[in-house]
Amino acid sequence: MAEMRLVVAGAGGRMGRTLVKAITDGKEFALAGALEDARSPLIGSDSGTLAGLPENGTKLVGDAGPLLAKADGIVDFTAPVASVAFAALAAKAGKVHILGTTGLTAADEARIKDAAKSAVIVKSGNMSLGVNLLAALTRRVARTLDNSFDIEILEMHHNQKVDAPSGTALLLGRAAAEGRGIDVDKRSVRSRDGHTGARKTGDIGFAALRGGSVVGEHSVIFAGPAERVELTHKAEDRMIFARGALHAALWARNQKPGLYSMMDVLGLKEF
Repeated sequence: MAEMRLVVAGAGGRMGRTLVKAITDGKEFALAGALEDARSPLIGSDSGTLAGLPENGTKLVGDAGPLLAKADGIVDFTAPVASVAFAALAAKAGKVHILGTTGLTAADEARIKDAAKSAVIVKSGNMSLGVNLLAALTRRVARTLDNSFDIEILEMHHNQKVDAPSGTALLLGRAAAEGRGIDVDKRSVRSRDGHTGARKTGDIGFAALRGGSVVGEHSVIFAGPAERVELTHKAEDRMIFARGALHAALWARNQKPGLYSMMDVLGLKEF
């Protein structure tokens, strides 16, 4: 099969540069373009050089349309406004959209779902294979243990992360809620301060830490009477997210239009 030609959105950022390197290193892929915000001072820079590689001749540009026309898909770890626009472009062009952006609103989610009627969109708060296995395990453990086990989700990221809880923490929270058969939006506790009263049975708690250069650490804690079960994942390099995204892209290449998750990609839906 021919190489899968992918456009990298946000190619000037940390994740974008990692994706450029992963695509360059992967035998199944070709870099079809490098996108950045049109206002960025990095426009015109060589994407290879930015990624710590030799010059590749693919410059950062601000217009996605012409690049997508010649590509098989776009890999996008950017910002909500940009991701919604890329989903619409992918739908119009009938391309694959691998979406790892976090911080999406309900309105953003609705627009992406609508775009998936015409595009193959794989969306996940975390593209790591290990994290998605953790989510499947979380769902299974939550289903197995009753409400005498309280669920708390703890995450830590670098000091430049702008959203909290992280997309991964929310992914894990949704998995826990699915296991318990509850609505995470109605039962989540995002912060505690002052005299909060006793913990309500059945709630799912979230705590966020920020500092240093931590790539990402997540723990799901099931705290029961006199015992505790903890599931933990620690990311040591952003390359794990890039590899997961490319794994998803290859899978998506052979799918019909629709909105998919990494659970679909990994066959963990029924775990």
